[in-house]
Amino acid sequence: MIHQYIKGKVYIFIDAENLFYAQRTLGWKVSYQKMMSYFKKECGDEIKCFVYSGRDEYNTKQLKFLDMLEINGYIVRTKVVKKIKDHEGGYRWKNNLDIELAFEMDDTKDKYDTAVLISGDSDFATPIDRIKKAGKRIIVMSTRGHISRELLERAKFLDLRKIKTEISQK
Repeated sequence: MIHQYIKGKVYIFIDAENLFYAQRTLGWKVSYQKMMSYFKKECGDEIKCFVYSGRDEYNTKQLKFLDMLEINGYIVRTKVVKKIKDHEGGYRWKNNLDIELAFEMDDTKDKYDTAVLISGDSDFATPIDRIKKAGKRIIVMSTRGHISRELLERAKFLDLRKIKTEISQK
């Protein structure tokens, strides 16, 4: 399905935290193994697929997940999550890599013809504008309820629901 919207070399940028929360709305989980197979089938074997995720050094389940991504051909970009004290005296975790993803999309734009962004975050509006100004195609994949108006206005939108059979876990 996505092949009709791409041209040339394809780089894929995945905001793992945004995709994690989108899965709650979808009601099903994405199989990263199946997603990589889908992108290779649709875009060719020469793709580069980046995943941006926070990393908790003490969470063995998460560390295994990050290892699985690398084994399956993803280029994994991480930084250690921060524990931040909140106003109620508790803690919350912060693991946002939006700026790293945006910089890499922009810094590598001379190496691809089409960028696929898996996120719905409005923070990516300006990087999308820069990429389009450089003559590149941009496709945003997310789902309704997790896609900002700013991204819908700037890029071709593909709802993950349309490729559920190709990328969902059983």
